[in-house]
Amino acid sequence: RMSRHAQHLRDHDINPCVAETDASRKCMDDNNYKKDMCTAYFLKYKSCRKFWHDIMMQRRRNGVKPEMPAAEERKKILESM
Repeated sequence: RMSRHAQHLRDHDINPCVAETDASRKCMDDNNYKKDMCTAYFLKYKSCRKFWHDIMMQRRRNGVKPEMPAAEERKKILESM
């Protein structure tokens, strides 16, 4: 059974970068934990985190709740770009 924290990180409404996290982890598993083999995955994860962090900060400044858009709303945000 997953800890509450682990469940939190797996929740697509809370963590917008679940897919990037999983891809990075899989790359590390597949490449015997040689980090240099997975740089592209790490960069995708990092840019995902930065993108959604910036949106969250903008929403916080504008008083929008919740600060992190839910998965369905994030999908619409991405489609509008």
